[in-house]
Amino acid sequence: MDKRQKVIVAVVALAIIGLIAYFVFGKKDMRQPIELNNKNQSLTVNTGPANTGEVSPISGLPCEHWNRRPLAVMQPGDVTARPAAGFSEADMVIEMPVITASVTRLMALYICNTPAEVGSMRSARHDFIHLAKGFDAIFVSWGRSESHSDSDSVGLARGILDRGEIENINCNGDAGKSANACSNSPCFRKEGMARGVDSGYAHPADLLTCAKEFGYRSENQFSGYKHVAEAALESRPTGGHLRVAFGGPFATEYEYDRESNSYLRTWGNTADTDRNTKQRIAPKNVIVLIAQSDQIEGQYNNVQLGDPWYDQTDSGDAFYYMNGSQYRGSWKKDKSDIASKLIFFDESGNEMTFVPGQMWVEILEPGQTLKWDPIQ
Repeated sequence: MDKRQKVIVAVVALAIIGLIAYFVFGKKDMRQPIELNNKNQSLTVNTGPANTGEVSPISGLPCEHWNRRPLAVMQPGDVTARPAAGFSEADMVIEMPVITASVTRLMALYICNTPAEVGSMRSARHDFIHLAKGFDAIFVSWGRSESHSDSDSVGLARGILDRGEIENINCNGDAGKSANACSNSPCFRKEGMARGVDSGYAHPADLLTCAKEFGYRSENQFSGYKHVAEAALESRPTGGHLRVAFGGPFATEYEYDRESNSYLRTWGNTADTDRNTKQRIAPKNVIVLIAQSDQIEGQYNNVQLGDPWYDQTDSGDAFYYMNGSQYRGSWKKDKSDIASKLIFFDESGNEMTFVPGQMWVEILEPGQTLKWDPIQ
């Protein structure tokens, strides 16, 4: 090997060592939980209602239970658990990766409707807990994420639930408030599921009774999102197609339906329907947030959504789909306060206004495909 070759080898070796050092040491702060010193400090925000009248603060639809606290229920994206039960009756559904660039999990928020069943259910993840807190929701899960290291316990779900940072009901009884302590047994195993892990279900009516027994406040204090009347039929485009490219069978697509002014959801190349009602999932608003995702410990993932334990970032780009059109903007979730609202802004920096109806939030990693094909 001549002198020139030795120099090239040395330069390449130093570059590799530098990269390793960056990912092992330089990103250490991102991987470790952040101790929040000012978690009790309140933000100066407008807490008044965003809508007038007896309407859901999330969907903007009138309903009998418009001021009831949401149940925020953890549900899986696993193919073997599909179709899920309850999604067609949710005010909002939030979907994001729980393994980087791979498996997704969902949290459905129920205010107006009380589905006969919700499920399958899944374990808590910290990224969903702080979002649920921002909606003033009662958090419901079947188990929790757990660290094997005391130094990491502050930010994963078991520690959060055990500390009572959010009012919760745990169907697995391994952290926080156990559903087993309720007199009405809201959680059950559903017969006929292909995998045992997919068999966990609950009756929302009994979850609400359980919450009352735990002494949880029943009236919602979430300020909500602004809504205006949807576009008239004659001013709507004839169609449009949206692809949100999560990995493999977790990818979702939406076909805009002009007549109903909604987005027909397809999940892993299969029309997405509700197990309870057989109804096609068709939100009126689809919201796509862009947020970085990283593995933090073993199987556990962290999405940079402004949580107060791990995140360095609490804002990013947003894309909105309603009335058959795409709009751009940004999102914000103040990481200094677990109870802060997830806020959606338009391009001018004003709070976004939505069409009354279900809102479906997809949280996509940078580099994953987001494609909107309008049809006029």
